[in-house]
Amino acid sequence: MPETQRTLEGRVALVAGATRGAGRGIAVQLGAQGATVYVSGRSTRGRRSEYDRPETIEETAELVAAAGGRGIPVVADHLVPAEVEALVGRIDSEQGRLDVLVNDIWGGERLFEWNSTVAEHDLDKGLRLMRLAVETHAITSHFAVPLLLREPGGLVVEMTDGTAEYNAANYRVSFFYDIAKSSVLRMAFALAHELGPRGATAVALTPGWLRSEMMLDNFGVTEENWREALKEVPHFAISETPSYVGRAVAALAADPEVARWNGASLSSGQLAQVYGFTDLDDSRPDCWRYMVEVQDPDRPADTTGYR
Repeated sequence: MPETQRTLEGRVALVAGATRGAGRGIAVQLGAQGATVYVSGRSTRGRRSEYDRPETIEETAELVAAAGGRGIPVVADHLVPAEVEALVGRIDSEQGRLDVLVNDIWGGERLFEWNSTVAEHDLDKGLRLMRLAVETHAITSHFAVPLLLREPGGLVVEMTDGTAEYNAANYRVSFFYDIAKSSVLRMAFALAHELGPRGATAVALTPGWLRSEMMLDNFGVTEENWREALKEVPHFAISETPSYVGRAVAALAADPEVARWNGASLSSGQLAQVYGFTDLDDSRPDCWRYMVEVQDPDRPADTTGYR
């Protein structure tokens, strides 16, 4: 999108789970297009969540403002219905409308166990993961959808990991992770049936291999030198910044014909081909096609034709 084009002036968005990662990238890119963006989460400058990481919702709101939008941080635990109800009530009282809802609450990075069976996986962690990944989205939709339906053309984006096609054919990490991510895909499908006849749209959206703050830390690199990680994991070459999926959401929100996607499972790489946006380095990573055609068949890492 051209920098001078601000396609979301006057629009109001809620990015639930905007402290870091994809949520932050989405919030910033909505702001770059002129939107007012409420950013919710548990990590603030006064108190960290159990993640115990430095990113905060205040910082996200400041990045939204720096990009050209209006960022409003709101502390909310999306497992607590009263807090979510208060958040949506505040948006209603201050704006009287909600045009975009992004359900990006996750919180499971430190809970899932790779290739662990349901019997082997820590049960408390597995059940906590399911609550954070699924219950939070249901609670948020319960309170936010009525406000979103007040004006025609609203958009709900359910953020997950993997497309419906890919997840249907591939076991994802472990029992609890697999169920959680597939459940979110189905949430978008169910919401589409509810919202479509009422003039709104619901989609599921996945980024590719995301260069989130936590992922970069895990590899011991920064956004500036992320390619150093390719020495250890060559397929990381297909990775993308959180801004890429953020631009995907901004493109959907600005599309007057967004209803054509109602109920669809989408990816950042797929939508880049349709809407013409790029990642920050002007590339267009197509991670999920790369996964199927290069990484999963255990072919040598080569992103030629995939970004």
